[in-house]
Amino acid sequence: MVSTSQKALKEKEKASWSSLFIDEKVELYRIKFNESFAEMNRSTNEWKTVVGTALFFTGFTALILIWEKHYVYCPIPHTFEEWVAKQTKRMLDMKVSPIQGFSVKWDYDKNEWKK
Repeated sequence: MVSTSQKALKEKEKASWSSLFIDEKVELYRIKFNESFAEMNRSTNEWKTVVGTALFFTGFTALILIWEKHYVYCPIPHTFEEWVAKQTKRMLDMKVSPIQGFSVKWDYDKNEWKK
């Protein structure tokens, strides 16, 4: 909607532009266009929202991983020797390579290595 002052300015526009003041020229420009080129290209604060959202989801994912580590996964062995012992026990339970490999050297009846 064009107000009465803007209508009067539009009528004044039809005359010589040299009689117009700078403020009137700017207002005529504002009637035709909402923003100047500099105002149109000014930076926004949208990057803050994007970074905040990314950090939120990163933190949420970290909480899920911490929860999984605490409640889902079994405790990890504390030493390399314990890890090797558990791995060896699992391989023996699965009877890995029962013909020529690892499980041939284990006595399942006595639950010890063959001599």
